[in-house]
Amino acid sequence: MKIITTPDPRLREKSEKVRVIDDDILKTINNMRQLSLDWEKEHPYELSAAMAAPQIGVNKRIIIVRDDMEDKGKATFTALINPEIIRAEGKIKTDYEGCLSVPAIYGMVPRATKVRVKAKLEDGTEVRIKATDELARTLLHEIDHLDGILFIDHIKDKKDAFYEMNDKGDLEPLDYDKHIAHNKTLFPDD
Repeated sequence: MKIITTPDPRLREKSEKVRVIDDDILKTINNMRQLSLDWEKEHPYELSAAMAAPQIGVNKRIIIVRDDMEDKGKATFTALINPEIIRAEGKIKTDYEGCLSVPAIYGMVPRATKVRVKAKLEDGTEVRIKATDELARTLLHEIDHLDGILFIDHIKDKKDAFYEMNDKGDLEPLDYDKHIAHNKTLFPDD
């Protein structure tokens, strides 16, 4: 398995609900964890915060979220099966987002600062999560993947919204007309 990237059409499909948490589902979760960590090893300035099953070509409603987004040394993830947004609220804040499936591009994305999510854990336990700020953003981003939505779809004012990481790990603005506007990998329908 590998992480798939734009313009792979599987990233635009709506994922199916997980009916039974069986060995295949648990194997998918373990593969997601390993691929996230493998990706991170190749990107020294970046943290693999989360992943959705469609990003490895599995059309199931599964996401993994890193347990500690502040410490790259703590490489554990919690799997959420059939996550569902109950409510997104709070201020709308625009902040940087990147994606393992949209390589080398970052964007300024508006998101709610508070979210409530219900899901099941790997053992079948149902949980309800109240998240704010970065965790809320991460959950919204990953649940979007389950509906075939990428972070770039939320960017309305595209002119000053895209960035790339330089070799020092700093984000620098990308010239929209030169690097983004005609990029059929990112915007195949434009």
